[in-house]
Amino acid sequence: MSEVGRRSFLRGALAGAGAAAATGLTVSADAAKSTSVPFHGVHQAGIVTDQQRQAIFASFDVIAANQTELTDLLRTLTDRARLLTAGGALPPLGITAPPADSGVLGPDMPGDDLTVTVGVGASLFDDRYGLKDRKPAKLTAMKEFPNDSLDDSLCNGDLSLQLCASETDTVLHALRDVARHTRGAMQLRWRVDGFQSPPRPAGAPRNLMGFKDGIVKPASADHDKLVWVGKGNGEPAWTEGGSYQVLRQIRMLVEFWDRVSVGEQENMFGRRRDSGAPLDGSSETDLPNYPADPTGGAIPLTSHIRRANPRTADTAASQFLRRGYSYDKGTDAVGDLDMGLLFCAYQQDIARQFEAVQTRLADEPLVDYIRPVGGGYFFVLPGVRDGNDHFARSLLG
Repeated sequence: MSEVGRRSFLRGALAGAGAAAATGLTVSADAAKSTSVPFHGVHQAGIVTDQQRQAIFASFDVIAANQTELTDLLRTLTDRARLLTAGGALPPLGITAPPADSGVLGPDMPGDDLTVTVGVGASLFDDRYGLKDRKPAKLTAMKEFPNDSLDDSLCNGDLSLQLCASETDTVLHALRDVARHTRGAMQLRWRVDGFQSPPRPAGAPRNLMGFKDGIVKPASADHDKLVWVGKGNGEPAWTEGGSYQVLRQIRMLVEFWDRVSVGEQENMFGRRRDSGAPLDGSSETDLPNYPADPTGGAIPLTSHIRRANPRTADTAASQFLRRGYSYDKGTDAVGDLDMGLLFCAYQQDIARQFEAVQTRLADEPLVDYIRPVGGGYFFVLPGVRDGNDHFARSLLG
């Protein structure tokens, strides 16, 4: 598409999105039922929201020509997110215009617990948009660790989009809608579709290695010191209410993993495969008693849970909020199964939290069966406060 054509398409798409937002939704009784997650707030939804079953994680390169077009892009993203998460029926645009919606979800879009969570990467703060002096203080490109096998085409990006909902067609519909209305302003760099398995038989869901995942989460009372960026963190004022997002696409070499004895698998994780309990406990919610096991006789010193969270006073500040999903991409070029974990974590400081944990995990026994191949670091923007606000308004204003 020529530069003139690109700008023409962009203006048309953004104008159409603004018109739809101004017209508003016609909400039916079914669509208005209590499955909509509130969009407005100090923080974005999709971070501490109860985890939905389906997800899409996508990274985009922004191709807007200048800061004005970037602002228009973020306004459009806000308009689409506000409409999609509310649910309902979009009004027709006229008999000669294309339909207002793809129709994938029927005439009335269900809320379906959809959340749309938007972040920005370090690369957005280059010379293109005059934002260099406003970059979040702790935002960098993703660091490569010793056991990584990163593919550059699956890493980083200017903008991250996390879509989560109860059903697969809802997140696909949302991605398609966003793509339609932002064409000419950003283009997809990489994408991973994720799912969360139901509890089997109860408790935390299992990952594709068969172990319960996401058992330990920081308490809500600790979110202000572990998850949210606030005043006094050495950050630009506009970042207050945001959070740092780490995404890691971690391929699991499941054909090899499935040949390992259950006992050896449990020693690598530090938990029972059947119950999720730590090896010195009886249920998944039991806390491992490391002081009573200083030599690792019960839970090996090299186990994943012991290295990731030693539960000492010195490591308490490195906890973060996990929000991971399994993925399945079929098979690779040589016929091996291509599946694994889209690791997602939210925190106040990537170096203090995620990178500290990842450094402790270097050369753990699990590295023979996992291969981190992509992902990125992003700063998830503060929430949209009301109908007059939009994503990154405080950054761009």
